[in-house]
Amino acid sequence: MNYIQYSFTVSPPEPGSDILIALLSDIGFESFTQNETGLDAYIQEEFDNEDLVKELAFDDFSFSFVRTEIPKTNWNEEWEKNFNPVYVDDLVCIRAHFHPKSDTAKHDIIITPKMSFGTGHHDTTWLVSKTMFSLNFNNTSVLDMGCGTGILAILAKQLGATRILGIDIDDWSIENSIENAGINHVSDIEFKKGDASLLPTHEAFDVILANINKNVLKKDLPSYFACLKKDGHLLLSGFFTADVDELKTLAIGIGFRFEESYNKNEWAVIKLKK
Repeated sequence: MNYIQYSFTVSPPEPGSDILIALLSDIGFESFTQNETGLDAYIQEEFDNEDLVKELAFDDFSFSFVRTEIPKTNWNEEWEKNFNPVYVDDLVCIRAHFHPKSDTAKHDIIITPKMSFGTGHHDTTWLVSKTMFSLNFNNTSVLDMGCGTGILAILAKQLGATRILGIDIDDWSIENSIENAGINHVSDIEFKKGDASLLPTHEAFDVILANINKNVLKKDLPSYFACLKKDGHLLLSGFFTADVDELKTLAIGIGFRFEESYNKNEWAVIKLKK
């Protein structure tokens, strides 16, 4: 399975890059790395449609792009060129094996992203990771929907969770999450390829972490409610601050209780309780 890289030059880069990421997510792009001039975006070759990208137009910013086929064998070289450690305050350091361990971060997570998604650089991963520290994970069961590289599942384990299931629709993500769990000595985390159709219909989880795009979250909220235990928490991210009210209203209508939301730049996380 090959991936296509689109290297975007965005003018001005902010908030244009964040807006572009949201629209690209809706047409199948799965991973994004932002830089000073714009971003790199990745999509599976079978879902690539350059014409859809060309149709995107905005009043507040402009962009250009270069499209490149990225074989699997070249991915490690690509991300190693650009991957820097990510710090979530002094709580977590997300790094590659070739970076030294942080002297200040309370938790250390090592990942090898390869061609799966979620290096920790995106604001939504930062937001969910930070918000996780407001919950008690001791002896809990946790669901990580859209697990990507397994960062959130690994952090949940480090915070005391005893049973963790990670689900993603992408083969690479499952393969990579399993590998990253092993690197971090938490190989007992279970990972499955699939979507919300895999979820149980009974109350099985104390905490659900869902960092996906808004449309998937809206569709899957009833499934999350069904498999979340009473008084359990759901953390939602993968959407803009402008989307918070819509998702909040939908979640309350299903039966969730809204607790709080946070934002970083243009992105948001919502904390809900059943």
